[in-house]
Amino acid sequence: MLSAKVLYAIASVTLVSLVSLVGIVTISVNEERLRSALFVLVSLAVGAMFGDAFIHLLPEAFQKSGNTLMPSMSVLAGILGFFILEKFLLWRHQHTFDSNNRIRPLGYLNLIADAVHNLMDGMMIGASYLVSLPIGIATTLAVVFHEIPQEIGDFGILLHAGFTKRRALFFNFLSATLAMLGTAVALLAGSSFDSFSSVMLPFTAGGFIYIAGCDLLPELQKELEPAKSTVQLVAMTGGIGLMLVLKVVG
Repeated sequence: MLSAKVLYAIASVTLVSLVSLVGIVTISVNEERLRSALFVLVSLAVGAMFGDAFIHLLPEAFQKSGNTLMPSMSVLAGILGFFILEKFLLWRHQHTFDSNNRIRPLGYLNLIADAVHNLMDGMMIGASYLVSLPIGIATTLAVVFHEIPQEIGDFGILLHAGFTKRRALFFNFLSATLAMLGTAVALLAGSSFDSFSSVMLPFTAGGFIYIAGCDLLPELQKELEPAKSTVQLVAMTGGIGLMLVLKVVG
């Protein structure tokens, strides 16, 4: 018979995974209105990614590690790893003569980075329930509130990369289900996953920094109209602000 902690952990990670379907509200929105809002979603994603990396992931990684060298090297590994991965995807994209292959590599990069992030979220949820039920519930709420703005931004990135709304929802949810695997690993491994998370947290941060800085910011720079540029800046600041609020409240 499963213990209460395991049942709570399973229910919690299922809830977190369902947050990825937040983009379902756009199914009834017509394409023209969705395109007009897309640059705001991408701007929000940039702020959320930078905020997540510098406010959440990196401080936690440095705290877990106890030194600065290993997390710093993991961040660089994340940046270089995603650079190499994007090179491969661009090469494959260039040499695939499929008329239906219109998805930009950015979309796949974001899915991979988000999948690793979801895996870590699931591990944190599982580990927190091993400590106590109240801590597990508090961690779950923190992850849910943390995921909502990020999943909205992720959905916007997938649309920007060429995914249809339905495919973006499906792949975003598929990526989110890795949180379930993370919870299972944490429950089975107990506290021994700390060394793994101390490496993967900064690696994920490096991936987010690369995607936001190298792929998304240049896209936002193409918008030269002052009014829209101001909206972009507000959305980016809003994304960072949300991550800051979650840090302070958490």
